[in-house]
Amino acid sequence: LLRSLKSNDYNAFYYLAYERVKVYMSQLMTTDKEHICRFLNAQHVLTLATCWEGEMWCANCFYAFDEVRMALYFMTETRTRHGGMLLNNPKVAGTIAHQTKTIALIRGLQFSGEAVQLQGEEEQRARSLYYQQFPAARLMSAPVWQLSLHQIKMTDNKLGFAKKIRWERDPE
Repeated sequence: LLRSLKSNDYNAFYYLAYERVKVYMSQLMTTDKEHICRFLNAQHVLTLATCWEGEMWCANCFYAFDEVRMALYFMTETRTRHGGMLLNNPKVAGTIAHQTKTIALIRGLQFSGEAVQLQGEEEQRARSLYYQQFPAARLMSAPVWQLSLHQIKMTDNKLGFAKKIRWERDPE
């Protein structure tokens, strides 16, 4: 295999091998939840799927991640199609994906959860966290929503081709 590689391919081959070992070693020291949290903290856009009365809709939203609550905070108006659907049916699904063209570097997750519009102190706390990540959002007056994650399935090819990591919220 190595003999068939061109000199530029050697660099790519060794780089991917090095990255795989580095990720593998770090994985030995972290739990699945910690790995998922690290990924969620490194990203900032989610795709949100909503449904109401047989109609479905997807929307991309910026988010801030709350690791303690395993929740994503996002801003959207209730007059949007997905915002209106959320008012009637808070159950959601979605994805968050790292953008790459290299198969060995594909990482992303699918999730299900429940999104509710926040009020009062909870809204102020979430808005503060959101503003830390997105200062320009201070110019918006949209409501803040909390998406409580219930289930996550993450694919991380850096850990091995099609490697899956799962997390599920404990029943309350």
